[in-house]
Amino acid sequence: MLHINKAELQNHPTPFYAYDLRLLRETLQAAAHEAQKHGYYVHYALKANANDPVLDEIKKVGFGADCVSGNEVKKALESGFPADKVVFAGVGKSDAEINFGLENDIFCFNAESVHELEVINELAGKMGKTARIALRINPNVNAKTHHYITTGLEENKFGINFWELPELIDYLPALTNLKLVGLHFHIGSQITDLSVFKALCLRVNEIQGWFLGRKIQVEHLNLGGGLGVNYHEPDTDAIPDFTTYFDIFREFLKPEPGQQVHFELGRALVAQSGTLISKVLYIKKGIKTNFVILDAGMTELMRPALYQAYHKIENITSQETEWRYDVVGPICESSDCFGKAVMLPETNRGDLIAIRTAGAYGEVMSSAYNLRDKAPAYYFESN
Repeated sequence: MLHINKAELQNHPTPFYAYDLRLLRETLQAAAHEAQKHGYYVHYALKANANDPVLDEIKKVGFGADCVSGNEVKKALESGFPADKVVFAGVGKSDAEINFGLENDIFCFNAESVHELEVINELAGKMGKTARIALRINPNVNAKTHHYITTGLEENKFGINFWELPELIDYLPALTNLKLVGLHFHIGSQITDLSVFKALCLRVNEIQGWFLGRKIQVEHLNLGGGLGVNYHEPDTDAIPDFTTYFDIFREFLKPEPGQQVHFELGRALVAQSGTLISKVLYIKKGIKTNFVILDAGMTELMRPALYQAYHKIENITSQETEWRYDVVGPICESSDCFGKAVMLPETNRGDLIAIRTAGAYGEVMSSAYNLRDKAPAYYFESN
């Protein structure tokens, strides 16, 4: 059950996002402790959540920023992340976005195609700058996750395929305004089968060996992120197992002496600290099920509609006998459904409903569809 005081939650009109700062701090400290044991570098993926209080806590533990748009780069810099800890990834960087990164001397561009390398080289030359780049290589490792959030297979749009590398390496010296500093890999998101990361390490070792065989050694290896969280048990498994996660890379990844190892964690750091709080508008009786109609919808939490994703749903007002409900929102779309056949205490108009694990890809993916007002965020210290 949600550990934020119910009386505090009732002080705010719904729907809204409730963030547990105590849990956020504990999660960040756990991740930082385990990464530091191995000398690893962590960049926080702003695409998961870019709220100022969240970013403030992330800066305190010394993490950098992983950005996938020019505005995320701008947000990271404005929030106080040092430029030399800002990484800019993304398969479709615009000229304006690249120029902004160059002007601010960010740490690295993770480049995803030969054509992108050519564009960065041209733009850097016009500024009289040298762009630091890492090659995002598609390792063709199956992340064993939802097909929409798998990014490391040859069929995906992301990264440079291994078979392209011989020609690319021969061509790279002609791009005189680029400096190759890293190799970047990211195979997907919400990965809960940790054996996937062992497979990634072994593949990265092979690819690095290919580069070393051609006398090319880079400053850093970037293994991306992807560590999943437990959407089904947000209380008993509130903090991901960072120990096992980083230990896998320590055991199986073989960096060269002095070579840095970087990660880009997002969801694992912030997901469990956020909850979408909504109020019951109506109970509608159906033929096969009863519907709980909330004042929050897919405009506040897109994941169930987009990925058929599970989020634990709790009635934090009532503790009566359980009934089975379909929990839906007010949006004029049949996909606006948070869960089917959900067992809840007998639920009534005005009850508060908590939709858990919404701290990542909740607020950042919200929209004004149906001309909806943006739901506000509030910050609490849990019990």
